[in-house]
Amino acid sequence: MGRRALVAENLRLAHDVDHLLAYSSSGVGGAVTWWTQWPVTREAALVLAPEGEGSLLIQFFNHVPLATRLSEGVVVQWVGPDTGVGISEEIRRRGARRVGVIGPLPWNIATRLVGEGVELVDLTGAYVKERLVKSDEEISWMSLAAHLGDRAVSVLETRVLGENERGLGARVEATFLPLGGVNGLHYFAVNPMENPTYAVPRQHPSTRRVESGDVISTEITVNFFDYGAQILRTFSVEAPLNPLFKDLHDVAEEAFARLSTLLRPGTPVSRLVEASSVIEEAGFTTIDDLVHGYGGGYLPPILGSRSRPHAALPDFTLKAGMTLVVQPNVVTRDGRAGVQTGECLLVGEDGPIRLHQYPEGAQLMTTA
Repeated sequence: MGRRALVAENLRLAHDVDHLLAYSSSGVGGAVTWWTQWPVTREAALVLAPEGEGSLLIQFFNHVPLATRLSEGVVVQWVGPDTGVGISEEIRRRGARRVGVIGPLPWNIATRLVGEGVELVDLTGAYVKERLVKSDEEISWMSLAAHLGDRAVSVLETRVLGENERGLGARVEATFLPLGGVNGLHYFAVNPMENPTYAVPRQHPSTRRVESGDVISTEITVNFFDYGAQILRTFSVEAPLNPLFKDLHDVAEEAFARLSTLLRPGTPVSRLVEASSVIEEAGFTTIDDLVHGYGGGYLPPILGSRSRPHAALPDFTLKAGMTLVVQPNVVTRDGRAGVQTGECLLVGEDGPIRLHQYPEGAQLMTTA
């Protein structure tokens, strides 16, 4: 927390602002949590001053007691029935005139502050850069999240015939909720191998029941407090992958191996996209991201494959201590069949370091 306070002060000085204003709502915008240890529920704002304590402004009055107990280095107070008015009053009380904003501050609150003569400076991008390289403490927490993710994905190995994707989600959550894990996401795509229709895990579950001869691709994120790790795997049900899905998964494993090897300090991200060309050479493409940063949000670099780019390639070089999810979602060009494989990896001084321990590769689900 001392290191994070120093980051806040350095941001303030570097951008010549007299206060910082971080905003978060329903889990979107992680800076409030990072600087206070309060896992934001409905809505919260944090005003950080150059000297003295900051103010954590909470939307729901009944959330103030727990926020007071969990947060560090700030005075916690109820923001009142209108968050915008409460923020305005706190900024006015502090006499702030040039404020660095971090997070998705709503338009109505921003325009209110500007109308009152406050100059707002967007520091979200500068804050995100500070989150890219993880501290030892953060890596420890991400490793705990990875362990919970390993437990979650392991339940797909047995006894799922007759379940639909809703039931799979219930099984997954039951593995980590008793241990303090928090659901980030659990997406599934259940397909008959001989007649697939959907190539990437769904954001909302299907009610189709799992049958023998199906293939299941999944993407699971479990959080420990506000730190998550992501694991992606493909399972076949009571039968090995058929020739199409074996080809898809072989290519995905090759892409994962090539990409992972490059997770070293000094690697330009353009090389990651180049390494994924094995996907296109095999006649396939992707739907999901190829690689994205993780731990403290959905972070740069966010990369698509050559045939499905995310955006123009950034001038971005990997550094030791970054955590990235490498996840080649290799799919047929008609979008009917696909596989997922991958996980969250740490960029180490000498190469990639696994946070997860669950076995790599395609898995065979049985009914034992």
